[in-house]
Amino acid sequence: MSGCADPGGSVGAWLCQAGQVLRAAGIEQPRLEARWLLAHVLGCREEDLLRDPRAPVPAGKGRAFAELLRRRTAREPLAHLVGHVGFWTLDLAVSDATLVPRPDTEAVVEAALAAFPDRSQVRRVLDLGTGTGALLLAVLAECPGAWGLGIDVAPAAAALAARNAAANGLAARAGFVAGDWDAPLAGRFDLVLSNPPYIESGAIADLMPEVALHEPRLALDGGLDGLDAYRRILRRAPFLLAPGGRLVLEIGAGQRPGVEAIARREGLALLAADRDLGGVERALVFGLAA
Repeated sequence: MSGCADPGGSVGAWLCQAGQVLRAAGIEQPRLEARWLLAHVLGCREEDLLRDPRAPVPAGKGRAFAELLRRRTAREPLAHLVGHVGFWTLDLAVSDATLVPRPDTEAVVEAALAAFPDRSQVRRVLDLGTGTGALLLAVLAECPGAWGLGIDVAPAAAALAARNAAANGLAARAGFVAGDWDAPLAGRFDLVLSNPPYIESGAIADLMPEVALHEPRLALDGGLDGLDAYRRILRRAPFLLAPGGRLVLEIGAGQRPGVEAIARREGLALLAADRDLGGVERALVFGLAA
């Protein structure tokens, strides 16, 4: 194991040493992550580890665990190591072709659902920059009469989203294509969703290593002021929204004034804003201005 001697063969010994290694590497929740990684390697639940800390760890599993710890101390995202992450009510596969879905992004789902108290009104959904498919699939899971399309510029991301749709029982109501934002489209949607790139180009290097070093720059880089993708999406939104349709965008901290100003110029009105769990304005809901 990187940074310490072989701890011996028990679950408890491995977890103790792993926690120390992860803490030294600056991981915020070292003991918790150690349990997640060992449970993943052993194919069991975290509570199973705590129930019998003296249980032996087979040598081969120990080597696999040590390799995951080495990668985690290099600040590779935890979700990449275990291959999946929970989002909304879904379990989603992840890869280095997409951003890892984050709890903050669930504010977009909440805002979208709040915009349609009668969910039968949601029939056609579009997700621009779909990544893992998180936003689209979460909304489809809550709107059983809806069908949706996810678009991503990265073919590998579109393929991963399609696999996530199948794994979550939503393949019959979701399609995914590779394309440049809305370029392949000719149609209108009741709900348009997007978590676009919104980090200022010059700020990417200062992000936490898990993001700056391991997540796709294309999904992060919003241009010099972080607003390039919003200009593209908002310019096209009036041609994508059906009558009564809603556009819901994720934004970064402090970006509401800039995004709202762009929307106003394009004939869109801000209807609602939602905050994430940390209290940051994270989701903006727009409709066509009267």
